[in-house]
Amino acid sequence: MEVFLMYFLFAVGLVLIIKGGDWFVDAAVWFAEVSGIPHFIVGATVVGFATSLPEVIVSVIAAAQGDVDMATGNAIGSVTANTGLIMGISLVFMPLAIKLKDYLPKILILFASIAAIWAFGITGEISLIASLALVAIFAFFVYENIKSAKSGISETSESESVEAFTRAVVLKKIFLFVIGCAGIIVGSELLVNYGTEIAASLGVPTRIISLSAVAIGTSLPELVTTISAISKKQSSLSVGNIIGSNIIDISFILPPCMLAYGKSLPVSAGTLWLDLPVLFGLSLLAFVPTFFTKKFSRWQGVALLVCYVGYLTYMFISH
Repeated sequence: MEVFLMYFLFAVGLVLIIKGGDWFVDAAVWFAEVSGIPHFIVGATVVGFATSLPEVIVSVIAAAQGDVDMATGNAIGSVTANTGLIMGISLVFMPLAIKLKDYLPKILILFASIAAIWAFGITGEISLIASLALVAIFAFFVYENIKSAKSGISETSESESVEAFTRAVVLKKIFLFVIGCAGIIVGSELLVNYGTEIAASLGVPTRIISLSAVAIGTSLPELVTTISAISKKQSSLSVGNIIGSNIIDISFILPPCMLAYGKSLPVSAGTLWLDLPVLFGLSLLAFVPTFFTKKFSRWQGVALLVCYVGYLTYMFISH
C-alpha cells in the first residue's frame, strides 16, 4: 500500500504541474498579448518564466532539503529535455524560418550560460562567485529582451485577435494564474519528495531520476506550450519559449539553490563530464546549423530526439 501511495502521489504531482502549468501559461500569454508584445519575446520572457517555474521550485525545495543531486540534476536535466525532447518534437512537426537578428542574441546568451556553468563546475562546486556570474548573465538576458520588446518588432498580424478585454475575462485570467501557480508549487513538492523515494526504492541514483523523470516532469509545461503552439501554428512562440526557458533554467535556478542549501553546491563528475557535454552537443545541433540556413529544419528535430533517447538509454544502462 505504501509503495502504491508513493507512485500515486508522484503521479498526482505530475498532473498538478501539467494542469497548473497549462493554466499558468494560458493566463501569462493572454496578459502578454493584450499588451501587444511580439510573440517571440512573449515566448522567451513571459512564457519562459511561467514554464520554468516548476524547475525553479523543485530545485530550490530539493536544495533546501539538502538533496543537491536533485537540485542540480533537475536544472541541467530540464534544459537537456527542453532541447532534445521538446524542441525536437517542435521541429519535427513545425520547421521554422527565422530572422537571425531576433534569435542570435538569445542563442549566444544560452551558450554563454552553458559555458559558464561548465567552467565553474570544473572546480567541483557552484560557489558564490559562480552564482553572481550566472545572475549577471540572467540580468543581461532580461535587459536584452526589454530592448527587443521596445524595438517595436511585432510578429502578431492584424488578423490575430485577443480574447475580449472585459472585467470577467480579466478576473478569470487572474484566477487561472493564481490557481495554476498553486498547482505548480504543490505538484513540485510532491515530485521532489516522492521522486526521491522512488529513486531510493529502485536503487537508481537520485541524479539519474532527477535528470530523467523529474526533469521531464518539470518540463511538461514547455511540452504543453509546444503542443499548443503547434496546433495554433505559432512556431516562434514555441522556440522562443524553449530558448528563454533554457537560459532561465541555467542562469536563474542554481543561484537561489545555493542560497537555499546554505553553501556552495557540489557538482558531480557525472554532471561535469556527461550531462553538461551532452547538453552542449544538443545545443550545437539545435542552433549552429540555423546560423547558416536561417531556419530550424525537420532533420534537426529528428536528430535531437534520437540523441536525447540515446542519452537517457545510456544513463540507465550504465548506472
